[in-house]
Amino acid sequence: MERRQAFIRGLKDGIPICLGYISVSFTFGMKGTECGLPPWLVVLISMTNLTSAGQFAGLDLIVTGGSLVEIAVTTFVINIRYMLMSLSLAQKASPAMTTPQRLAVSFGVTDEIFAVGVQQKGLLTASYLAGLIFAPYWGWALGTALGATATSLLPMAVRSALGIAIYGMFIAIIIPPACEAKPITVTIILAVLLSCGLSWLPVVSGLSSGWRIILCAVAASAYAAYRFPVREEAEEQ
Repeated sequence: MERRQAFIRGLKDGIPICLGYISVSFTFGMKGTECGLPPWLVVLISMTNLTSAGQFAGLDLIVTGGSLVEIAVTTFVINIRYMLMSLSLAQKASPAMTTPQRLAVSFGVTDEIFAVGVQQKGLLTASYLAGLIFAPYWGWALGTALGATATSLLPMAVRSALGIAIYGMFIAIIIPPACEAKPITVTIILAVLLSCGLSWLPVVSGLSSGWRIILCAVAASAYAAYRFPVREEAEEQ
């Protein structure tokens, strides 16, 4: 009974995330089919990745003929934050959670699921996390399927407008924290400058988009980690 109640509570907490995922994954499904991929493959990508930004970057590399190494390294760099989120959630996990359960739950850790999970009081059980992940996972898959199948039914003007939705989402994510924290602002500006430089400078303009993403992400994050280290609580006191 307790497990069922925990699952239902997680399910309720995950419904708002699910609704948000449907709109964003709709754009991914639409873009995937417009790039020439069959709808079933686009849906399969969403069901086996669940990484939003990583999927869009990977799709671009697939379409442009990027190498397997390039695709693997790019998605690894973009998604490496999920490792840190999983480590953080692991500190709140119930000792009763088995290793297979931890592995299964780690697949569904996203930015939004982490944000909801880490704010919960007390230990996180496998039942609660399963409920929290269930709705967003299927919402992401459903949105992708809807976007992939509806592409041919929508007029070009609507498809073009929806095509920039993902960029609007990214801007909405980075602007609020950038206005509040100087390190985030500096990191964003540095990443933009590096991206422009790698695209326009003759010496490095020949690099593929995947390697440019890798270099920009690693260089900007490394500089931010060096310039704005997180102080330990003991040092702050």
